[in-house]
Amino acid sequence: MVAIIDYGVGNLFSLKSSLAAIGAEAVVTGDADVIRAADKIILPGVGAFGDAAAKLRESGLDKVVIEEAKNGKPLLGICLGMQLLFDKSFEYGEHEGLGLIPGEIRSIRDVIGEGLKVPHIGWNALKFTKKNELFRYLKDGDYVYFVHSFYGANCDESIIATAEYGADLTAAVANGNVYGCQFHPEKSGNVGLNILKSFCEMEA
Repeated sequence: MVAIIDYGVGNLFSLKSSLAAIGAEAVVTGDADVIRAADKIILPGVGAFGDAAAKLRESGLDKVVIEEAKNGKPLLGICLGMQLLFDKSFEYGEHEGLGLIPGEIRSIRDVIGEGLKVPHIGWNALKFTKKNELFRYLKDGDYVYFVHSFYGANCDESIIATAEYGADLTAAVANGNVYGCQFHPEKSGNVGLNILKSFCEMEA
């Protein structure tokens, strides 16, 4: 079973629907015991890093996520959920993350140059930088859907894919059993479904 963490800031319905489409059993939950009993965890998120981090801590689920990840359970962060896995973010101030992916979250405006819109919204090709089981059903150049204004920085060791938008931006990261996608697999058609399928097939 996959636990989709509900802490008030995620696009939960489309994610649960995507998992149902690949035949995966999933539950949307904010219950620590249910999350601990699950085989895998997905941390979604939309909105601002500071607000989401505060909600996660207020619920006490930050400790559960860290504990389960350190126990070896596969964990996937999506969009803002991926960013929360990092050490910290500089989105409207400085905010502490979960510390599961070394690095920080910074504005794409700092690196993409003038003339490109922020947020970055649309379909972009993935460029694999390392072989990873998350992409076992994909090929280099497959397209996925992004909506973001911030990106993972100073995290070269963990980057497994980039996407070009004025610069090579972090598209996906991995650190052991902890994975993150800056894009939305649940909005990325068959490519996204294949990423979720790969994740669901992972063993702790």
